Amino acid sequence: MTKKLLKELKEKLEKQKSEIENHLQKFATEDKKLKGDWDTRYPKFNGGTGSQILEDAADQVEEYITLLPLEHNLELRIQSINKALEKIKKGNYGKCEKCKKKISEERLKIYPEAKTCGKCEK
Repeated sequence: MTKKLLKELKEKLEKQKSEIENHLQKFATEDKKLKGDWDTRYPKFNGGTGSQILEDAADQVEEYITLLPLEHNLELRIQSINKALEKIKKGNYGKCEKCKKKISEERLKIYPEAKTCGKCEK
């Protein structure tokens, strides 16, 4: 793999990581105690009475429940990206974790955080 391609893939990974973090910030807060963990913000209720307030609260809780798996999936993507960036730093990026052979450049261009070659992925 050329240095130019490696640099492009590193930049692509860093951009993806930044985009994911920006998306997470819209509905979650980064946990300062546990690196790489985000916490979806639970809705705050101002109290009150009436059926409309209860409906609004129920809608907010439903949205919270919907966002939890999204948060989890985005956290996993960030972990994969961080792992790929660490491999670049250590000089062992682009090697299949199963068979230890090179991952094709085409696969890395499409999916730069790939851990396995196309053959082992199947």
